[in-house]
Amino acid sequence: MVKILLSGCCGKMGNVIQSIMSEFPSLKIVAGIDKFPKESEFKIFKNTEDVNIDYDVLLDFSRADALKDLLALTASTKKPLVLCSTGYTDEDLKLIEDSSKTLPIFKSANMSLGINLINSLLRKISPLLYPNYDIEIIEKHHNQKVDSPSGTALLLADTIKESIADATYYVHGRNGQKKREKAEIGIHAVRGGSIVGDHEVIFAGSGEVIELSHKAISREVFAVGALKACTFMANVTEAGLYNMDDVLGI
Repeated sequence: MVKILLSGCCGKMGNVIQSIMSEFPSLKIVAGIDKFPKESEFKIFKNTEDVNIDYDVLLDFSRADALKDLLALTASTKKPLVLCSTGYTDEDLKLIEDSSKTLPIFKSANMSLGINLINSLLRKISPLLYPNYDIEIIEKHHNQKVDSPSGTALLLADTIKESIADATYYVHGRNGQKKREKAEIGIHAVRGGSIVGDHEVIFAGSGEVIELSHKAISREVFAVGALKACTFMANVTEAGLYNMDDVLGI
């Protein structure tokens, strides 16, 4: 039995995680961390400093500003940390990378199988299409999402950028009167209603348009991926920065 400590247990994703635990009989939530605890069948700590329970994997679905506390707890327990939050700054990402040299850390901007398969496909097709196609990314989320563009949009954009030999750069939204430059990778964010998460990568050529799109119908898709990551990380003993490619074997 893999014992999970769930950070952000009283939030939207924390509740979804709890709702599908019966589908993962080898996993069990033994405790949670949340600044605003609610009545629960497991103990909830308000702060990481208060955690006094044994666990196998720390799963985080809270906010980016909890990172340093989570890393401090992980450093003291040496147990794997699964980071599923988004909105990390460049400084945060550097801290995660540095910490992974001594700690087993999993990080993914999106936990869905579909997004990660699309991301894998982008590595292969982007360098082939770029010479003759303009590349734009559109992401849509609910009106309560605080970070923009989404971590997933940046994940896809980074994959595209890294796979292309030529120098490219990001343009966030468009305004004014200026023609598009070839080296641009456009990233556009939409916020409204209760959109769970839509992402579209557009390769616009002369005479044809190729689109790769993913629509998350339910948050459950992210929860399933997160629990699969926990199952994987429970067997990891070496320090390193792991992602969904490792979980899926792609």
